[in-house]
Amino acid sequence: MIKTISDIAKIAGVAKSTVSRYLNGGSVSDVTKRKIEHAIKETGYIPNTFAQSLKAKKTNIIGTIVPRLDSYAASRTLIGIDEELRGLNYQMLISNANQNLEREIENIYTLASQKIAGLILLATQITDEHLEAFGKINIPVLLVGQQHKDVYSLIHDDYGAAYDMGKYVLKKGHRRIAYLGVTEKDIAVGVKRKEGFKRAVQEADNCEVKYYETEFNIENAIIKAAEVIDEFQPSVLVCATDNIALGALKAAYVKGLHVPEDISITGFGGYEVNEVIHPALTTAKFYYKEAGQAAAQDIVKLVNEEEVAKITISKYEIIERESVDNR
Repeated sequence: MIKTISDIAKIAGVAKSTVSRYLNGGSVSDVTKRKIEHAIKETGYIPNTFAQSLKAKKTNIIGTIVPRLDSYAASRTLIGIDEELRGLNYQMLISNANQNLEREIENIYTLASQKIAGLILLATQITDEHLEAFGKINIPVLLVGQQHKDVYSLIHDDYGAAYDMGKYVLKKGHRRIAYLGVTEKDIAVGVKRKEGFKRAVQEADNCEVKYYETEFNIENAIIKAAEVIDEFQPSVLVCATDNIALGALKAAYVKGLHVPEDISITGFGGYEVNEVIHPALTTAKFYYKEAGQAAAQDIVKLVNEEEVAKITISKYEIIERESVDNR
């Protein structure tokens, strides 16, 4: 039978308000504390920490907003956040924006109304409406994946990874290169990765490079990659995400092309599926889970008014597999 605070109070021989004060970290005498702890141990009572946090002046709940739930990057980041927060005696409350910016802004206010201690936003873009909301809710905010000069941010090194990927395909001898990116409204993936890659190819001679855009999902990437292959016939297709690269692999297959003999393909992300598909995908691997753990540590520090770097940069590495050939 589930025990309540009233049951614990009765067993310990104290008032219900005293038990509540103890559970919320308030001051009680050592004798009373031992009585309550004995009653809790005897009954196996598990406090409802969520309810406690909503009643307390200072909660232990961290709100986390994700752009979509079916994203490998988001799910791995959430795992890291959750694991680290649990170790720090905090809880995560997730809200899904479903790739809708209006809903994302609404979620900021909704979570703040639930007395969260801090907010982690896995951002795709930061608008004036975001900045207005951050100012109004008056709680610590941490961006993950994007950066803004006025907000604490944890980012992946999109520019550096793209620069290294550019150097890698150039070293493999590719000079007829197609880059398949995304909208520049997404600063990290749409702008930083393209800029890093551009810098690499600008440092090389005799390169013919064309830049294209598609959406983040595999279905649209299949269509756009097929168009790029027909129009430009590149020796390598550098894709801004692993999902886009998976779409490009499918487009090449449908056209009867062999990867990497007829066309090489690379991605960004480091999804686990890349290791088991054939050919295995060469990619810039980002450490999403570790980034989530670092984000959890930073937001708790901000909640406790401890010093945190304005921008934290997560690590990456180029993982060479079978999808790129020498030219």
